Amino acid sequence: MNKTFQYLIISLSVICFGCKNETDSTNNEEQIDPLKFSKNILDYRISPKNSKDKNGLMFSDQGAWFAYSFPDSIVNYGGFSGPFLMTQQNGVWISPSLSKLLIKNENNQDITWTTTECESFNSHLKQVFKSKTISLKQELVYSSGHTALIKSTITNDSELPIEISLGWKCQATFAEELSFSSNGNQLKIKSAKSEAVGHIIFEKGTVIRNSDSIYSTVAETIQLKPNETKEINISQTFIFPEYSWQEEQEILKTIAFDSVLDARKFEKNSELKSLISNKINQFSDSIYSEVLAKASLTLQNNWRIPAGEIKHEGLFPSYHYKWFHGFWSWDSWKHAAGLSYYNTELAKKQMKLMFEFQNKDGFVADCVFRDTTIEKHNYRDTKPPLSAWAVIKIYEKDKDLAFIEYMYPKLKKYHEWWYAKRDHDQDGLCEYGSTDGSLIAAKWESGMDNAIRFDDSKILKNSDGAYSLDQESVDLNAYLYAEKLYLSTLAEALQLHEEAAKYENEAKDLKVRIQSQFYDANDGWFYDTNLEGDTFIKGEGSEGWTALWANAATQEQAEAVKNKMMNPEKFYTKVPFQTMSADHEKFNPLKGYWRGPNWLDQAYFGVKGLRNYGFNEDADKATIQILKGAEGVLGKGKSIRENYHPITGEGLNAQNFSWSAAHIIMLLMND
Repeated sequence: MNKTFQYLIISLSVICFGCKNETDSTNNEEQIDPLKFSKNILDYRISPKNSKDKNGLMFSDQGAWFAYSFPDSIVNYGGFSGPFLMTQQNGVWISPSLSKLLIKNENNQDITWTTTECESFNSHLKQVFKSKTISLKQELVYSSGHTALIKSTITNDSELPIEISLGWKCQATFAEELSFSSNGNQLKIKSAKSEAVGHIIFEKGTVIRNSDSIYSTVAETIQLKPNETKEINISQTFIFPEYSWQEEQEILKTIAFDSVLDARKFEKNSELKSLISNKINQFSDSIYSEVLAKASLTLQNNWRIPAGEIKHEGLFPSYHYKWFHGFWSWDSWKHAAGLSYYNTELAKKQMKLMFEFQNKDGFVADCVFRDTTIEKHNYRDTKPPLSAWAVIKIYEKDKDLAFIEYMYPKLKKYHEWWYAKRDHDQDGLCEYGSTDGSLIAAKWESGMDNAIRFDDSKILKNSDGAYSLDQESVDLNAYLYAEKLYLSTLAEALQLHEEAAKYENEAKDLKVRIQSQFYDANDGWFYDTNLEGDTFIKGEGSEGWTALWANAATQEQAEAVKNKMMNPEKFYTKVPFQTMSADHEKFNPLKGYWRGPNWLDQAYFGVKGLRNYGFNEDADKATIQILKGAEGVLGKGKSIRENYHPITGEGLNAQNFSWSAAHIIMLLMND
């Protein structure tokens, strides 16, 4: 079967709705129209040349597993590019344009479009094509996680009546072994490689012509008076087998395009208003409102509804990179922390998603996937314990005790797992490790896969299915220190006073251990140590300021760390607070995934660490330098990247990266 179509149903239906004119907005940020900051914030132009063409970005919403772009070639005008399906091939185009509207004049000649204009917003896409006599406006908006609505409005711009003919066609198909069959005004799409079935439902009376792998409709002739318009609406629905196409079809009968578009505009305006109104005062400039729109849109484009193995909504790290079509634990927790500022409901679902994959002993899987025939869940390691931090960020916003009651036992179990399975010498300080005894999975567990601190690490067996590195990591224990305080806060909210006191007392003891064992007073930096705690594993990396983020350092220690962070020879580069010091001999941003690039999560932890100890001027200065130095973060067009070259600012690795976007939001927010 064609893996592109497995677990996926394609259906299009044609419905006629009303028309609503858009109004222009000013650049006055006080006006209640934050959506204007998202206008063309990402460049979606691409006419895909093949199924895996990734030379452009794609727009989606409502958690849909399919996305669209604008055509960048005149031969593709008349429809939106795609859709781009996030299916078994981890992202393929079904067609350059699955539904292209063909318009011919009275001489049966194709209309020649002379100009085109594209506009994108967090809420919808709009494109306008103009000829000498007519214009075609097409708008696309998502009504649900299954359906996108497309409205085409044709206007006679001439001073004379005109006659034109209209018809739909599939421009081409990239997917293999498709077959089309028609019955009345319906077209059925099947794939020899998939159990999924597609449906295209046109207006009554539409005549369909099809072969095994292509379709078109018989043209309809219409007359338009000067300034008269004709509207045609279609809906494209992609539904996994666990959802009902019949139910979705009934919903489509009751909705109107304009009402859906208005709802999306209201929704996105509300979200952006929440972000923009909560900015730190120092970042009042409109460029920071724009980057918040870009960051929230990045998260939106990676949002997916439950399907297959996935039982809750969540975010991909990046739809744009084929190996990131899944859900990772600490990515998810970082996503949830960013989402908490404007969409707590989605943030809660993101948290619940990963804890569906928690073992009885408390372990949480590293990463999970919708379809394990393509990629299997990874239970070889987990990720650093940031889940309670994310839950606290959500709880601070909406005080939802029901959510806390659901999450607290899971968080508690996860916290206790670290001490049961990742404390080799049982001294109360934990190590990264793996479940299968492999060194590589133990490095993965840190999240900093090839960081220099692990260059000479060895693996040790703790018990069956539990292994540790032969070093105690400062960041891991700083995270666990912070987690104890978060668990104490959550326990207190649930009236579990004894548990709250227990975690608070444990945190006090651990704080002293962190300050004494991991801090090198001679260097003014926090390092990992050996298990005995008497030898530092040298090499200044971003883990060195994690104790500041967790509020686990003394003021004197924080000042010393700050001084190195603000040193241009070390960490205060063009994109400050990268993963290791620029003056280290192993510093190599282009060939070292965690040996030099700036990951914006680590940069955020650094900035937040400075704020925790009162270094706000330095934090503001660094935030501005991070956002201005990282290529394409500010301004329109380019996507937010996985990481950045700290010296040149070049964007590196995956585009449209979720945790980078989430931490940009956090960099600019008042907590």
